[in-house]
Amino acid sequence: MAIVNFEDNCGGIEGLKVLEVKSFGDERGYFMETYNENDMKSCGIDCRFVQDNQSGSTKGVLRGLHFQIDYPQDKLVRVIKGEVFDVAVDLREGSRTFGKWFGVRLSAENRKQFFIPKNFAHGFLVLSDEAEFCYKVADFYHPNDEGGLMWNDPDIGVEWPIEELKGAPVILSEKDKKHSTFSEYKKS
Repeated sequence: MAIVNFEDNCGGIEGLKVLEVKSFGDERGYFMETYNENDMKSCGIDCRFVQDNQSGSTKGVLRGLHFQIDYPQDKLVRVIKGEVFDVAVDLREGSRTFGKWFGVRLSAENRKQFFIPKNFAHGFLVLSDEAEFCYKVADFYHPNDEGGLMWNDPDIGVEWPIEELKGAPVILSEKDKKHSTFSEYKKS
């Protein structure tokens, strides 16, 4: 895989990692390994991924902030078309960074990958006209195990780059419009 660089404990939040992977290119295009178990272990990522997911979205789509309740998942995410602003929120009880967030730009151009450990809420905002988002997860999807937080909760304070949408609206699913606030989450 040839990880060129990785940032550990992003934003001071233990466990979050941004990986930069070596890409080999010439006039024909490029080649890169997107996953290599040995390289991941050398960066402190030692989990077994069991499912790959992919989604496509248009500019202004905001998915999240999602988490799994009883079956939390480690995630390794990347963008293969377009650009997104990707966010993780620490939901680990007892963590010194509980409720803190970190965001990173992921794009087909920068080819960065973002590792999000279990017990984080996750979401992303599409900044390009279209985006394709891929992610590996370390547990299978359990449809009755979904939770979510409001994307614009002031107690979390994610600084989404809405201005970069240049007047395009933020587009949410009906489900994402109904998530709880962080205060409600802490009481549950």
